[in-house]
Amino acid sequence: MNTKPYIINTHSHVNMLEKTDIDTAISNAQNARIIIIVPSSTSKDIFDVDKFIRKYDDVFGYVGVFPEEVWDFSEKTLSDMENIIKNNKKIIGIGEIGLDYYWDKSFKELQKEVFIKQIEFANQMNLPLNIHSREAHQDTLEILKKYNKNSTAILHCFSGSLEFAKECIKEGIYIALGGVVTFKNAIKAKEVAANIPLEYLLLETDDPYLAPVPYRGKENQPLYVTYVARAVAELRNTTADEIAEITTKNAERIFNFNAK
Repeated sequence: MNTKPYIINTHSHVNMLEKTDIDTAISNAQNARIIIIVPSSTSKDIFDVDKFIRKYDDVFGYVGVFPEEVWDFSEKTLSDMENIIKNNKKIIGIGEIGLDYYWDKSFKELQKEVFIKQIEFANQMNLPLNIHSREAHQDTLEILKKYNKNSTAILHCFSGSLEFAKECIKEGIYIALGGVVTFKNAIKAKEVAANIPLEYLLLETDDPYLAPVPYRGKENQPLYVTYVARAVAELRNTTADEIAEITTKNAERIFNFNAK
């Protein structure tokens, strides 16, 4: 009997792997008792995620439009998302949504508008939010404080300071960490991992991006969330199993399901 705790990988683009066979990557994760949640990015690939997650056990999904893809967002997108949610119980959140000012600040207002619409939609659906925030921390938090009424929010691939993490946690927002926490010079991520209350921590990979050490620079995959758990455990002077157990309980609470 396998007594290893489950790990819920709260953000994995496993459907986008190119150098790794997708079926193999999912099988490896299943064998390691890893549950995967796959976000969508565009108004079109919400349908792809819907189909993809139906094919595999222990693979769930979010539907949402990524900040850099907001140009083709419309009321029809929300209607399509609602239909997918109603017909697929494995869709358990709205994501990957949010704000990204890193590449292009010219359409910040449109990003904000679409972010707000998707928050309000998640509130109507009573589903959690999986949020991308890059170079936009304060705007992200202010919008959540103003518009989010009842959806639990997760800041995926958290890149802010410990002080900002604490500010978010005061608002009930969860902090998700991935492979960056294994990087030697990732001082902010390590400080966050070592010091935030464990009941607000989640694990992820964001594969195929940001592979943890010892795979840094290679294609990431869902299984490598175990290296994230180990890195956090070392920073907190505990075991990877304990980090797995606590973060899984956190995710079960947010998504209202039992990993077993």
